[in-house]
Amino acid sequence: MNRTPERRSAADPTRLSVQGAPAEAPAECPLCPRLVAYRAANAKAEPSWFNGAVPSFGDQNARLLVVGLAPGRSGANRTGRPFTGDYAGELLYQTLLEFGFAQGIYKADPHDGLELRDAMITNAVRCAPPENKPTPAEIATCRAYFSARLSALPRLTVLLALGRIAHDQTLAALGLRKAHYPFAHGARHPLEGGRALYDSFHCSRYNTNTGRLTADMFRSVFAAIRREIDAAKS
Repeated sequence: MNRTPERRSAADPTRLSVQGAPAEAPAECPLCPRLVAYRAANAKAEPSWFNGAVPSFGDQNARLLVVGLAPGRSGANRTGRPFTGDYAGELLYQTLLEFGFAQGIYKADPHDGLELRDAMITNAVRCAPPENKPTPAEIATCRAYFSARLSALPRLTVLLALGRIAHDQTLAALGLRKAHYPFAHGARHPLEGGRALYDSFHCSRYNTNTGRLTADMFRSVFAAIRREIDAAKS
């Protein structure tokens, strides 16, 4: 039996940034007309799906924030949880479990009981875009929610950008110039306050099928992050 995912934020939407934007977009966010139209078309075609702005998922006291691109149409847009229900989630959650940032069993189901430990997952853009390609205007419009998400994580130490759009959105939210922080897989960029931004190629099926990103390449980034977070604890 199909279940309609609950339109409930997995992260507290009442915690605000200094700009006053909520840390989570409302499920029926009206700000981007193209994304609203796409959401309506998906809801008409698949009424049992979540079909909304997908909330962040994870630990409110996370020291690691994983930043993806946007919900996939038949992945997070369907299930209502980031990276849940598509191939990218298989690799991401498997790696989070391996390095102690998650506990439980990932079953590509938002009701699988999986929990993140010391980590949270969010997206640069909260609504599914056509062809997985948000426009620059849509990225900029969603930045207020992303900035608020950063401000609502008091222990945040490491940000991991999955792909260039996530990288650029993070820099823009922090008021940093892209030229000073070039994107590169495995790169570590020191930030103010002792934080760090790590980069990885996105764990999409295309990148893994073409060999641009291997499981070992992905694991190496998480191994470096695990070492940094553990060193900060000691």
